[in-house]
Amino acid sequence: MRAPLERNALPDADAIARLVDAFYDKVRADPVIGPIFNQAVHDWPEHKRLLTSFWCSVVLRAQTYRGNPMQAHRPWPIEARHFDHWLALWKRTAGELLPEAEAATMVAYAERIGQSLRYGLGLQGGASPLRVPISSL
Repeated sequence: MRAPLERNALPDADAIARLVDAFYDKVRADPVIGPIFNQAVHDWPEHKRLLTSFWCSVVLRAQTYRGNPMQAHRPWPIEARHFDHWLALWKRTAGELLPEAEAATMVAYAERIGQSLRYGLGLQGGASPLRVPISSL
């Protein structure tokens, strides 16, 4: 069981907005995940506002986000390696912008959310998106 997150380890809404802004600037230019995001996102300022709302709702319990993250990710050609890459970029960006405890909080949330999305999209190890076991014959 994970230790509960300390209240003083939570970034404020402005810090979350700065993290989202810097992170998605990196995503847009990234050769691995940038092409997927750039195909999916047509209004980057609005997308950043939406994702800031999402993260504030998750971390600060702001209850401002209205959306369905699982549904938003379903139509795109996302693979498990994309989640790994996304998380590595998130960790790096959080570490650059936030105090250590706040960065750790944001990474912990990202890991849990990423795991949930991977599971929901059928990207857990050893299974195809239809959750049919893969074996080598």
